[in-house]
Amino acid sequence: MRSENARRGALLVAAAACCFSSGGLIARLVATDPWTTSFWRGLCAAAFLAAVLGLRARATGERRPRLGWPALAFACSIATASTCFLLALDRTSVANTLVVMSTGPYLAGLLGWLLLGERVRARSWLAMTITLAGTAVMVSGSRAAGTLAGDFLALGMAASFAIGVVAVRANPRVPMAPAAALGALLASALALPFAEPLSVGARDLGLLALFGVGQFAAGFLLFTAGAPLIPAAEASLIGLLETVLGPLWVWLALGEEPGPRTLFGGAMVLGAMVIHATLDFVAPGPDAVSNLPRRGRSQ
Repeated sequence: MRSENARRGALLVAAAACCFSSGGLIARLVATDPWTTSFWRGLCAAAFLAAVLGLRARATGERRPRLGWPALAFACSIATASTCFLLALDRTSVANTLVVMSTGPYLAGLLGWLLLGERVRARSWLAMTITLAGTAVMVSGSRAAGTLAGDFLALGMAASFAIGVVAVRANPRVPMAPAAALGALLASALALPFAEPLSVGARDLGLLALFGVGQFAAGFLLFTAGAPLIPAAEASLIGLLETVLGPLWVWLALGEEPGPRTLFGGAMVLGAMVIHATLDFVAPGPDAVSNLPRRGRSQ
């Protein structure tokens, strides 16, 4: 019989995936440019995470955590990935962005193998090959549609996430929430020279606060609370809700339909990830890909 902790963990990860899936829709609804969006989103997320950490420290008496180089590397990866995410959404479809960036765990597995000597099983290599082929199919139609730059930015987000994950795996004691707060603040600082923060109206400011607090910060806190309670493969499987729901919300609300190559390539990527995570759940074992955090989350 499934334990209460496991059920709670699954619900928390599913709630996190729902939070994350709203990113594409909110980015489409705000009238601000990507840099202004990034500034306010990062600032609101950092302020919310800092407030939660402050309240937690006051309640538990915890000391302020020390941020070493792995935490700084993770924060920089979050800032880069967050910026790439918003710039990608401005240049390609939500479906392309979410599917391409979902290859992040596999890129992290590859980097873990190259840099840390972590083992990657045969089925993980196969899954990585299929996801790469599916991504190539999606990107192949982007040049004619003028969205190739957006697809590469989404890939840049996946690569940034992978680098951050490897830094965390090199030192598992990294304080994730403080590093995420710093990453959000860095993303805001990076966007400031190109942003127009004072030009934002009340409606957009409310949406941007929701983007930072409800989509990024709350999603991150829910995921980091739920993921340790369930197997990594189950967390990855539930996390796929984001990739499915994100384009669905935009299609239902705004009529943004994925193209045929996006649907075919996306089906290849999602199919490989579902099968891989299901096999890991049924037959778990040491695997540099299946044990990766499903984004820590870098969006």
